[in-house]
Amino acid sequence: ENDKKDDTPTKKTKAIKPKKMSTPSASSEGASFHPDMSLAQEIHRLTMIHNGKLSVDDATAIIGCKPEELLEKVMSRVGTGGKSVEEAMKENEAKYKPSCEGEKDAEKEKEEKSPTDKKDEALLNPSLYRHLQSTLSYSSPNALTEANLTTLESHHETILAHLNDAVTKAKDEAGDMEVLHANMDIARYSARSSSKESALKAYDTVLALPKLSVGKKLDAHLEMARVCSFWNDYKKMKGVLDAAAKVIANGGDWDRRNRLKVYQALSFLLVRDAESASKLLVEGIATFSCSELCTYPEFITYATVTNLLYLKRTELKKSIIDGSEVLQVSKEIPVVIQLANTLYDCDYKAYLHTLVDLQPHLIANRYLQPHAGYLLRELHVLAFQQFLDSYQSVTLESMAKSFGVGTEFLDGQLSRFIAAGRLTAKIDKYGGVVETNRPDWKNARYQDMIQKGDLLLNRIQKLGRVVDL
Repeated sequence: ENDKKDDTPTKKTKAIKPKKMSTPSASSEGASFHPDMSLAQEIHRLTMIHNGKLSVDDATAIIGCKPEELLEKVMSRVGTGGKSVEEAMKENEAKYKPSCEGEKDAEKEKEEKSPTDKKDEALLNPSLYRHLQSTLSYSSPNALTEANLTTLESHHETILAHLNDAVTKAKDEAGDMEVLHANMDIARYSARSSSKESALKAYDTVLALPKLSVGKKLDAHLEMARVCSFWNDYKKMKGVLDAAAKVIANGGDWDRRNRLKVYQALSFLLVRDAESASKLLVEGIATFSCSELCTYPEFITYATVTNLLYLKRTELKKSIIDGSEVLQVSKEIPVVIQLANTLYDCDYKAYLHTLVDLQPHLIANRYLQPHAGYLLRELHVLAFQQFLDSYQSVTLESMAKSFGVGTEFLDGQLSRFIAAGRLTAKIDKYGGVVETNRPDWKNARYQDMIQKGDLLLNRIQKLGRVVDL
């Protein structure tokens, strides 16, 4: 503990700036902008700051502004966008409930509106606003009152009634496609401005429609999964993705299959199945098109951190370190790229420094934060194991010098991992030497094969007796 203060690396946080995919797929372009997962990341960071898990200095370096500025931005976005409640409701009503005379103009304006405008529009979401007020202790003079939020709820009921009328009209006067679009409008409006329960119920209604194609079913499932992820309902998210996997087993284009893999990868990551996530993530590096779920630099971050733990050195070099797609965004995620490079180059001192820099970025990411301690521990074990694999025995002093830490600190770290069975080594404290104790894998595999062979022969003999009878 004393050596840790003097010898362990100091923290120099570098910002990870978000980047949008320049060429999203056709199905990704048609996906709803809501719920906005970049907003979910901002809410997570504010929560970490409020709970004291992310320092103000680290947060400022990562998000590029002061936390109080981000808080005002988020609450304004979730609320009325800085406008009065009456003005915001009037604009919203004009968008979703155009008059007969102005319907064509409204539709034209809707078509001309850029995707960025739609994504950044105020949500007018009273459920989310109340949740954030309570969670983040938000009490600004600009905050919406309870009366304002009740007024917004009544407004949404009016808009939803109009959208339901549009469904009825489509059933009476139009075809199945128009009915689908009308029901999707309700689901997407609920995902934007209502609660999780209301949104999921609306999507269930969409999935219950007859003559729904595999592609449309999968689109609805993926949007449902995003609703669950936004509200941190990861159990429900897994169930939705399992249902989506069954749907796509009956068909579906390659693009939707690739997008589903990204959703499944992040679902595995959330439940700490890093090995399953790593396989899907590395497969998706060249085919990523889920810009509605996360940015490409964020995706590369997930792929790099998880695959460091499981890929062989040759594959790591090919897929991550020298991968052209990874190199394109390397300047936006310098800490993550440096982590991979220092491990591959066996620069353990720089690697340990980079792990310290990486920690706040893990905390600031909603998919990685729950497993930050686990990931940092596994990355430490990975470096220690890689170093010890090169030696039959090595002095603690020499190893400590390579890692840039004190011998007492290193002794404590190694002892903990050896006792947990994570490192196959032993420490000669008197001689100050670490001796590796590599298991005989070839002999172990041979014995395992003999044992399984005996079991198979016994089963065959039992089966033979039953056949004879």
